[in-house]
Amino acid sequence: MNSKNQLSLFEDSTFSQKELIPTNAKIPIPPGTYPTMTELAQHCNNCHRCPLGDTRQHAVVGRGNLQASIMIIGEAPGQNEDETGLPFVGRAGQLLEKILASANIDSEQDVYIANINKCRPPGNRNPTTEEIKACKPYLLEQIRLVNPKIILLTGATALKGLLAEKRAISKIRGQWIEWEGRLCMPIFHPSYLLRNPSRETGSPKWLMWQDIQAVRAKFDEMGNS
Repeated sequence: MNSKNQLSLFEDSTFSQKELIPTNAKIPIPPGTYPTMTELAQHCNNCHRCPLGDTRQHAVVGRGNLQASIMIIGEAPGQNEDETGLPFVGRAGQLLEKILASANIDSEQDVYIANINKCRPPGNRNPTTEEIKACKPYLLEQIRLVNPKIILLTGATALKGLLAEKRAISKIRGQWIEWEGRLCMPIFHPSYLLRNPSRETGSPKWLMWQDIQAVRAKFDEMGNS
């Protein structure tokens, strides 16, 4: 099947849900493909654009307010997320909730949470460049559907996956980066903070506190107070 015919499957309702998805990651998923997050999630749960689709229990698409002003993008699901189908539900997720609460950011009303990759890499390894590219169209569609004003990129994989940024997150965390008319801020991943629990001045947790306060200030500045 050539790429032209495969892309046309999006327009033919006679095909099954699985056949609607181009299995070749080089064949794009055009912007505007999904009218709702529900349909995007159905595709993700049948997706085999990369080998991770063969080993997952559940695709981990997202959670939160579909009209949120803040979108948080993580790296890839872990075991807890793979089992539940929800992002950030393990220890890192619990810490993320505390970080948001510390700045009076409501995780249910103000935030939508997603990942760069929707399927868990075996052994919780980092997703490969090819796996990130295969899954990125889904993330771009999520951003289009939610239409957030602020995007927080947690960890190096999220930073590189969305912005193709090669600088270390320790060098640019806390800085606002404009992307596609939106404000993005790289921040440390909560799992990194779990490994570095010190609260001393200059520590990762101390820096995260500064960053989340800056996010809160920008959130208020945009009329969301």
